[in-house]
Amino acid sequence: MSEPILKALSIRQPWAWLIVNGHKNIENRTWKTAFRGPLLIHAAKGMTKDEYVCAYVMAEENGVVLPDFKDLDRGGIVGKAVIIDCVSHSYDPWFFGPFGFVMTQQKPLPFVTCKGSLGYFIPDIPF
Repeated sequence: MSEPILKALSIRQPWAWLIVNGHKNIENRTWKTAFRGPLLIHAAKGMTKDEYVCAYVMAEENGVVLPDFKDLDRGGIVGKAVIIDCVSHSYDPWFFGPFGFVMTQQKPLPFVTCKGSLGYFIPDIPF
């Protein structure tokens, strides 16, 4: 029996790193999701210095030290997680909404370059 094809979600760095390394268990989105289950985490190609600094400050406030800007993989699969809920309110320090995809079982994977897309997508490489 073959493995099920996993969907992926593209997340900008360093948020993707924070998720797959178990520091951030909620992904903020402007849209709701009914999806529950395993998901590959794709690190988007784009990341500005301002985005990095914003995440760096939040990470530091939560006791997390980020890798350097240049050391964050981008443009490929960096890990996996399981979405267990979608919330519109949370006391989690990483939540700023309007919706949060609650994740568990986050795990980094060896970096594999692949093209991302908006929303959920099936990677253009086998997983």
